[in-house]
Amino acid sequence: MSRATSATIHLGALRHNLRRLRELAPGAKLMAVVKADGYGHGLERVARALGEADAFGVACIADGQRLRAAGVTRRIVVLSGIDEPADIAEMHRLDLDSAIHHDAQIDWLAADRDTRPLRVWLKLDSGMHRLGFAPSQARDAYARLRALPNVDPAIGLMTHFANSDVFDDPQTAAQLRVFEDAFDGVPGERALSNSAAVLGWPAARGQWIRPGGLLYGISVVEGRSGADDGFRPAMTLSSKLVAINRVARGETVGYAGAWTCPEDMPVGVAQIGYGDGYPRSAAAGTPVLVGGVRAPIVGRVSMDLITIDLRGVPAARIGDRVVLWGEGLPVEEVAAHAGTIGYELTCGMTRRVRFLEDER
Repeated sequence: MSRATSATIHLGALRHNLRRLRELAPGAKLMAVVKADGYGHGLERVARALGEADAFGVACIADGQRLRAAGVTRRIVVLSGIDEPADIAEMHRLDLDSAIHHDAQIDWLAADRDTRPLRVWLKLDSGMHRLGFAPSQARDAYARLRALPNVDPAIGLMTHFANSDVFDDPQTAAQLRVFEDAFDGVPGERALSNSAAVLGWPAARGQWIRPGGLLYGISVVEGRSGADDGFRPAMTLSSKLVAINRVARGETVGYAGAWTCPEDMPVGVAQIGYGDGYPRSAAAGTPVLVGGVRAPIVGRVSMDLITIDLRGVPAARIGDRVVLWGEGLPVEEVAAHAGTIGYELTCGMTRRVRFLEDER
């Protein structure tokens, strides 16, 4: 028998989340970000479920290859753009859009002999200091692109926020001003808003929104889950109890004896661990659902197993379902116990986790 650990992807939740984002940004086109294998949910699976998106955002050309092979015909934007001159031919072959964030990319386009126009998005570094043209270079970069016959004249304009999940953060307001000043009077559709900005920064929505995490029901706003804003989790990670042991008061549980039983108590063992992608950093007290009832893990997460305090679940039996995150237990809550964010957890599933689909 295979391990009981499975990640169920809820296709109905993905579609619901897309509709919810359209409600929040009426009139804006939606670029669904499906990088990192659809935030761990499965690239092709997610793209099929989100077929009503106006475009898809991916991290690299390889993602575009997979989507086109799967029959996706929507616009696909490679958010890191071309990495070398040879990429231009593949962008044409697959009909992909390219972000342009560096002078070298414009040089490669200028030297390319293919006269077909490539759709591009000019990226501004408005303050995150990762990818993008400095504000003082933006207009010159735009002019250079606009002068190239092999660049589509409808050049998109984009940037990325560093801290938009903090809704009163002055840095985001400053980035918005930098973007507006840099492109004042410059034609082109604007794409600024990631998921958090859709929620907290209405002035940043522009003609396009570019959500990632909220499509999967995940929030990065501290202390909030996607459900708090009307989104549904698109992944349920579950396993089952494979043992229930009576452990005496004063005995320790797990590696290094890191947790001591305060009384004689039942300790459950579930078939999941960091070898499946469950975070080793999840501290004692991190909740799981056993038969729908909350119970805390105890001891250290090991490669294949976790141990659970079952004092609050006296009816628990071997074989009972254990939910690690999903409806009723937000991945954001689990991530907080593990000192990370929900994105990292859903992206971290390993190959031994079975992926299932349902229409919920």
